[in-house]
Amino acid sequence: MTDQTPINVGIAGLGRTGWNNHANAFAHLPDQFRVVAVCDPDPQRQTEAIERFDCLAYATYDELVTDEAIELMVVATPNNLHAEQSIAAMRAGRHVIVEKPMASDLAGADAMIAVAEETGRILTVHQNLRYAADFVKVREVIASGVLGRIIEIRIHNGGFDRRWDWQTLKRYGGGMLNNSGPHFIDMGMLLIDDPEPEVFCHMETTPLYAGDADSHVKVILKPKRGPLVEINITTACAFPQPNFLVLGTQGSLACDHNEAHWRYFEPDNAPPLVLDDAPIARDRTYNREQLPWKEERAPLVYDGAGHVQTLYRSLHAAIRQGAELDIRPDSVRAQIAVLEKCRELNPGV
Repeated sequence: MTDQTPINVGIAGLGRTGWNNHANAFAHLPDQFRVVAVCDPDPQRQTEAIERFDCLAYATYDELVTDEAIELMVVATPNNLHAEQSIAAMRAGRHVIVEKPMASDLAGADAMIAVAEETGRILTVHQNLRYAADFVKVREVIASGVLGRIIEIRIHNGGFDRRWDWQTLKRYGGGMLNNSGPHFIDMGMLLIDDPEPEVFCHMETTPLYAGDADSHVKVILKPKRGPLVEINITTACAFPQPNFLVLGTQGSLACDHNEAHWRYFEPDNAPPLVLDDAPIARDRTYNREQLPWKEERAPLVYDGAGHVQTLYRSLHAAIRQGAELDIRPDSVRAQIAVLEKCRELNPGV
C-alpha cells in the first residue's frame, strides 16, 4: 500500500517566489503537503505564515534547518545562498527543492549533487516552466514530426521594463542570466540532444536596471547534431515577439502564452522538386509554387500556479511512492554548465 500522507515542509524565504509560488501551492495541496515551519527575517511575513498555516516561524535559516519536523526543505532565498543552504538541509536529513538557479556556479551544483548521493536525500529544482503549456505544446509538435527536420528554434522572453530591486545587483546573484536564464536555457537544453553544446553568449548591462547586473542576454546553443537554439532574454524589447518560433524542413510553429499555430506540408503530397540547372531564369522570375499547406492551432492557458502544483504532485509521488523524479538534478546541472560558460564569455558584465 502506497503512502499518501502529507509531507511536512519548511520554507526558507517568504518573498515573491517563496510566498506566491511555493506557499500558495502548498495551500492548494493540503492532502499532500503540510507547512510546519518557515523562516524569513521580516516579522510581518512570519506572522502571515503563522496565520495561514498555523506553523512555526523562525528569523534565521540556521534555526529552521534544525527543526526535526521538516521532511522537505524549500530553499527560496537569494541566489547566492542556494548551494550552501541546500547542502545544509540535506546534511540535516531533509529532502530539498531549491529555487532556480540551482547554484551560482558549476562547483556548487556538483557539490549539491554529491551530497544528495551521499545522504540519500532527494534533490530537485523549481524548474516549473517545464510544465508550461507553450513549452509542452512545442515539444509535442516537434515530436510529432510534422515540421520535418528541425533547423532552428528561437526562444524569447522579455519586454521593455525597468527594474530596481535586489535582483538587479550582482552581489545577490541578480541579473537576467540568473533570474530568467535558468528557465529558458533549461528549455533550450531539453530541445536538443547534446549535454555539452557549443555556447555563444552576449550579455549587457543597461540603464534599464538600477543595479549593476546584466539586463540583456542572448544565448546560442549549437549541438553536435540537431537544431540551433537561439535564446533572447531582455528588458529592451518594446514589441511583442513569439515565445517560441520553430523552423523545420516541412513547416514552422509560432506560439505565445495564448495560442500555438503551426503550418506544414506533407512532402508526398507536394509536386516533385526537380532541379533546373540552366543558368538563366526562363521567365525572369523567382521560383514559385503553391504547396499543399495544412494549418493547426491550439489555444493555450498560461497557469503559473498550476505549473507549481503539477511539480509538487510529482515530487510527492517521488518521496512517498518512490516514483521517478521529474526534474533530476543532473539534467539541471547541464543548464548550470551553460550559465557558467555564459559568464566566462562575458567577464566584464
